[in-house]
Amino acid sequence: MQIVEMSGNKTPAPIDVSIVVPLHNERDNVWPLYAELAEVIGSGSNRYEVVFVDDGSKDGTVGALVEAVEHDPRCTVIELTRNFGQTAALAAGFEVARGRVIVPMDGDLQNDPHDIPKLVAKLDEAPGYDVVSGWRKSRQDKLVSRRIPSMLANWLIRKVTGVKIQDLGCSLKAYRREVIEGVTLYGEMHRFLPIITRWGGARITDQVVNHRPRVHGRTKYDLRRTIKVLLDLVTVKFLGGYLTKPIYFFGKAGLLSMSAAALALGVAVLQKFGVLTSDPVNLNRNVLVMLSAMLVLMTIMFIMLGVVSELLVRIYHESQGRRIYRVRHVYRASADCASVEPGVMGATGRPAEAAHPVGTR
Repeated sequence: MQIVEMSGNKTPAPIDVSIVVPLHNERDNVWPLYAELAEVIGSGSNRYEVVFVDDGSKDGTVGALVEAVEHDPRCTVIELTRNFGQTAALAAGFEVARGRVIVPMDGDLQNDPHDIPKLVAKLDEAPGYDVVSGWRKSRQDKLVSRRIPSMLANWLIRKVTGVKIQDLGCSLKAYRREVIEGVTLYGEMHRFLPIITRWGGARITDQVVNHRPRVHGRTKYDLRRTIKVLLDLVTVKFLGGYLTKPIYFFGKAGLLSMSAAALALGVAVLQKFGVLTSDPVNLNRNVLVMLSAMLVLMTIMFIMLGVVSELLVRIYHESQGRRIYRVRHVYRASADCASVEPGVMGATGRPAEAAHPVGTR
């Protein structure tokens, strides 16, 4: 394979589906994975490409990848300089992917490539979806260290975000290209990508997928990953609910702090007159007075943080020309009919079918 320069050209027309596979120290899985993917992308009417991303492997994974796909023009291999993490690897793959549908998946053979056509097909099921998330209903992992923490984390995420996805931890998903364009991933936020797209109005659903036990290599997930997920959930909740109105977030915290200050001071006053205690307690000796003063200072700090955050949000949006909304369709009136971009509205009120099996909306 020749070395080519990474390009920002992402014209989606030639490719229907881009499969993005990050790998880290998965040398023994490369050939079986490629064999299964080659079988999938060689069947059906969709035009596929596969983007492999080597995330700083130390076991010769990149060499095995280059050897495996040496004569397959449908495949691209990206080699990162070091281990940046799964989120960064996916972001690198998304940057070069050209498909109208993008399907990320793990490279450990636990995701089944034969589920990919099923996920892609579900995008076009009524009423039409933008994201189809894989659901490992019969998960083949250890109960205590993997499955139970994952179930608890998914339950908490559903409660906090209101997005009813059963298995956010499943890497196998299908995204319409337009819902993830412009989304910048940081830290370990790739698992929250369906939630981020939901904020932009994406239609999301689940699809049960096959999950297989790991055969080669070692898992990169442990209980520490669950802690990271919970910390990222705090960021996601803030960005989703208060990104354009941070004063509400800090204002609520300030009101709670002020209420606690008033309660503490009220109890101290009652103690001063012996209402709650057998003997009166002097205010200058009551720790509740100091607590009340501290909470008042915290209230002022929360309000000031809210004001500063409001200014930063306005600078962020206005300096970069970012919109606080996303447009699904743009209608223009013509002489005899209304059109929608892209595609033309049919008699049913939905865009007419595209020329290829995977359409855009």
